[in-house]
Amino acid sequence: MTAALSTLLASAEQGDREAADALFAALYDELHRMARRELARRGAGVTLGATTLLHEAYLDIAAREGPAFPDRNRFMGYAARVMRGLIIDYARSRQAQKRGGQFEITSISTDVADAVPDVEHLTRLSEVLDGLQEVDPRLARVVDLKFFCGFTFAEIGAMFGVTERTVQRDWEKARIYLHRVLRDDAIPAV
Repeated sequence: MTAALSTLLASAEQGDREAADALFAALYDELHRMARRELARRGAGVTLGATTLLHEAYLDIAAREGPAFPDRNRFMGYAARVMRGLIIDYARSRQAQKRGGQFEITSISTDVADAVPDVEHLTRLSEVLDGLQEVDPRLARVVDLKFFCGFTFAEIGAMFGVTERTVQRDWEKARIYLHRVLRDDAIPAV
């Protein structure tokens, strides 16, 4: 199946629309699982459905003009970043004050606003992950594949051609980097 996916990726990169559709169909179940996991991480405040998120991500990916996807893990990492961006955009629009967007008429409890994800936190996390991409692209790919795609250390190691322990060390380095940057930004200047 890996050879078939590589062929589909290469054909899709050359503009073959049928290959792009076949690639999406081949990875649909895995992408749908990733979308469900992404939405579950965001809590009850995100009312966007996994199928809607996946299809929006597909439209975004299909319309892109940019870097190639030489292999499956880069494609899945890119899909995870697209989904993350769509969730952040959705959360922003839900909290927008423009046209009364901060108000929601509902017949359920009045503490619904507490369940809505913190847009500033989501935005900052996305910015820090983009910064990690600039500092160390491999660490950023490990975060995308582990956190957003849900791959195991062994699967990521096989994709990169390194040991599982090497991926675990990369994961720890990335976590330390992200934690420090997010913590340092939270400390107010004196």
